[in-house]
Amino acid sequence: MNAPAETGPLHVTGELLAARRIGGYHHLTVVAPGIPERFRPGTFVALSTGPARLARRAFWIHRVRPMSGYGATLELVVEARGPGTEWLVSQPVRTRLEVTGPLGRPFSLPKQPVSCVLVGDGYAAAALFPLAERLRERECGVTLLVAARDEAHLLSALEARRTARAVTVVTGDGSVGRRGSVADVVGEVLERAAAEVVYGAGPVASLRSVAVAAEAAGAWSQVAVEQPLTCATGLCQGCVVPVTGEGGHARLVRACADGPVFRGDRVVWDELVGAP
Repeated sequence: MNAPAETGPLHVTGELLAARRIGGYHHLTVVAPGIPERFRPGTFVALSTGPARLARRAFWIHRVRPMSGYGATLELVVEARGPGTEWLVSQPVRTRLEVTGPLGRPFSLPKQPVSCVLVGDGYAAAALFPLAERLRERECGVTLLVAARDEAHLLSALEARRTARAVTVVTGDGSVGRRGSVADVVGEVLERAAAEVVYGAGPVASLRSVAVAAEAAGAWSQVAVEQPLTCATGLCQGCVVPVTGEGGHARLVRACADGPVFRGDRVVWDELVGAP
């Protein structure tokens, strides 16, 4: 598990610079001074949502990009699924937003060029695109498996083809790519890529499939576990993940502070809420 960034998170008043809907997701560009410079793939931000700004919601960072006159900005991918996210995506440009981040522990990067497979399911795939860029900078071979329930919820398939040397697309209804789920194809993708390191982001069932397939292939896996967050800082203990420690004993850790990235073979999947 990575050591926390020395710089730590910031809490800033940001601004919604742009918003556009692409398929089933909303892509928000946010100005949050100081946070983009501290971002590492796998970390996330928390935004205060709702008219009273009492609720906090966590979001994966899809891109960090410079914008003329604003410096580096964050691009977040949001699926509106409740009052907090519905409020957020309905806000006009120039809305002031309370932003905390980057939070959590990032993905570990290989020290030597190796064959890497990145598996993203749904909007959580956003966390893997900046990771792919970092891996390519280290001359790692990058293969992407991008999954979703349907075409509308498939994130950036065209961008994936520009980012990786090979891409497999799978949708639950077969509207794009192969019909099926991550579990149906991940094993053969790892074999074809001769994967040495596997990264995953998505629902618990998909991450479990990634971890199991990686272990069977003799590869090392890291998964970004998304749990419901209340405080996003570790104080409330509301986002626990059961893991196996160095001594083989199970213990509970916090997804927001001790994660969200964990070794796939350390998560106790049978005990994790939402696992089949």
